[in-house]
Amino acid sequence: MKKTTKRFLSLFLVLVFSLSMVSCGEKKTEKEETTDKEGTPSFSELKLGEDYTDLSADIKFLSHRTDLQDTVFQDYIKQFNELYPNIKITYETTTTYSDDMPTRLTTDDWGDICMLPTSVDKNEFPDLFVSFGDKETLDQTYDFLNDKSYQGQVYGIPSVANVQGIVYNKKVFEAAGITEMPKTPDEFLDALQKIKDNTEAIPMYSNFAAAWTMGAWDAYLGGSATGDPDFMNNKLVHSSNPFSKKDDMTGPYAVYYVLYEAVSRGLIEDDPTTTDWEGCKGMINRGEIGTMVLGSWAVVQMQDAGDNADDIGYMPFPISVGGKQYASAAPDYCYAINSKISTDEQIASMLYIKWLTEKSNFAFDQGGVPIVKGSQLPAVLDAFDGVELVVDNPAPEGEESLFNELNRESEVGINTDNTPDCLILENALNGTATLDEVMDEWNQKWSDAQSSLGIEVTEE
Repeated sequence: MKKTTKRFLSLFLVLVFSLSMVSCGEKKTEKEETTDKEGTPSFSELKLGEDYTDLSADIKFLSHRTDLQDTVFQDYIKQFNELYPNIKITYETTTTYSDDMPTRLTTDDWGDICMLPTSVDKNEFPDLFVSFGDKETLDQTYDFLNDKSYQGQVYGIPSVANVQGIVYNKKVFEAAGITEMPKTPDEFLDALQKIKDNTEAIPMYSNFAAAWTMGAWDAYLGGSATGDPDFMNNKLVHSSNPFSKKDDMTGPYAVYYVLYEAVSRGLIEDDPTTTDWEGCKGMINRGEIGTMVLGSWAVVQMQDAGDNADDIGYMPFPISVGGKQYASAAPDYCYAINSKISTDEQIASMLYIKWLTEKSNFAFDQGGVPIVKGSQLPAVLDAFDGVELVVDNPAPEGEESLFNELNRESEVGINTDNTPDCLILENALNGTATLDEVMDEWNQKWSDAQSSLGIEVTEE
């Protein structure tokens, strides 16, 4: 496949909110009077179908999900309007969302709700977005809030949490003679070779032409490759040469090794420049593709692309740490609310996000992990039994934006820039540089940026 810090309700006002609505004439309710004085209530306080049912507002929602704009999203609007008939929701979607949205956020009138780009530094959150409330309180009800929290406040509510693995076609694996799920990079590459030798399917479809799909490889660098919840937001920032090869084939190098070797051994499509993102969904459904390295969000799309939904499976990324497999579990895009819009628009936006989070079933339907604590996991994750899910810990206080600064200064662009991953494929395809040479260059850029930013290097 956005602010002035808001004042929060005092305990007294929370108690006032719990009182019955004041009736008669044109007098405002106590809740309405409190909102006028104090601003937007916190996410945890809102009661769907009870609070603000007469609220009127027009909301523009910016999203990357072009495939859902005219179908699923329209159905959501109808359902939401059964509770809130005077809140009008309009979606605007684009296929170039990740490139366009950072620029749009430089204006105050970009819209009301957006999917928060990963490139926004945390110290920018209070000026750009409305706080959903105190993280300690929200943590009691919702998971995966670390990523878009800053100084104890939550500025992004995850739309869905993804588990990082590999989409595969079960019948292709069976025809190729693959009887056990590969658990190491070399076992996976051997499996791809079996697909090439014994079937007509493309072993691993790169989706190179779409570009953003190449950036998906970065999502495996943390928990999936290390099993360490502190790796991404703490150790990586302070590590010396973090992209170097490890003897046990774990860590970032092992992830990119899978990509590089699959390309260099001819285990992808013949011409990566002609890949078709929409077309590949039907291809893997029909058994014309063996595997694709994408988050769990992609599984449902592949299942829905043809008549062979039962043939689509999802497997852990093939790296083992001390004989055990791990899988990164992290939020996808998070919902965020423009801090520059009116209080009524902020409340309407928060109500809709709460409905999406708790009532729409969006996360489960999309094959992801719902963020409401205690939610059922989707069936697509059945193959992850015994695989430990790893959620990244937040950065230490005072270093909340340090990874983004280092990532940007180094131009390595983990999770924000597709170009470096595209270059790995191009070097493997053309033989212009070895993986070691590419990783050495990344290490040098990382080291230079650490030095430039005055970052202490403590991890070897």
